Amino acid sequence: MAKIGGDSLNSWHGHSELKRVPEGVWMRCDGCSATLFRKQVDQNDKVCPECNHHFPVTAVERINQLLDQDTYEDWFSNLQPADPLQFDDRRPYPERVKAEQERTGLNEAALVGQGFIKGIRIVFGITDSNFIMGSMGSVVGEKLTRAVEAATRQKLPLVIVSGSGGGARMHEGIFSLMQMAKISTALGRYRREGGLFISVLTHPTMGGVAASFASLGDIIVAEPKALVGFAGPRVIEQTVRVQLPQGFQTSEFLLEHGFIDRIVHRRDLRSMIAQLIDYAMP
Repeated sequence: MAKIGGDSLNSWHGHSELKRVPEGVWMRCDGCSATLFRKQVDQNDKVCPECNHHFPVTAVERINQLLDQDTYEDWFSNLQPADPLQFDDRRPYPERVKAEQERTGLNEAALVGQGFIKGIRIVFGITDSNFIMGSMGSVVGEKLTRAVEAATRQKLPLVIVSGSGGGARMHEGIFSLMQMAKISTALGRYRREGGLFISVLTHPTMGGVAASFASLGDIIVAEPKALVGFAGPRVIEQTVRVQLPQGFQTSEFLLEHGFIDRIVHRRDLRSMIAQLIDYAMP
């Protein structure tokens, strides 16, 4: 019987190193627990090929998925958050913002601008849950309000994709809560001028975002199984002491109860938005 030792053992270890799979090649699906080839998921618009679970995507990824190539023009990127309350939890608020900016490459939790979708010029906004859970601070509110006002002046359709699990940003207190009314007022003026606002809800859309502009679309569509609501299910159950229905606050539940107009798979979202604009705009 051959012995494994000495040079043979070193040779075996070297062979093992060559066969080692690089970190990050595989990932586990949060929906069905299948082990997935990450590149295949990326090529499938970050959707599980086994169960259609929609993984979160960044604001930049979403722009590349929805808008015509190289047509997005970013607006108001110079706006920076202040620290009106001198808020300090585990770290001072300015330090937290700076760390998030370095980590995500974004200056805030929202991007707004203009672009084209299947040749149709639109004003486009998106909130990104990667930046302090996509929470709505003063800069997010100001960016979205200015985008709505630009759409009003230019008589362009408006599309906002919401991916905010943090609601209003506690670090800015009442200044954050004011953004709900500010954006909603701008949307009211936009609607009176005959504008078309398509609101796209993704996982998660919660808190002050869900309670304001995300719920005010002329047409509201959502991705499958997105969590949409104000307070989370566990908070509601603990408050009212009632067992909530199965699937409560999912996009499927909301469609059944008339809160949204349609559930759209991510691969179809770009075409659906273009079709809706064609049907609704003169």
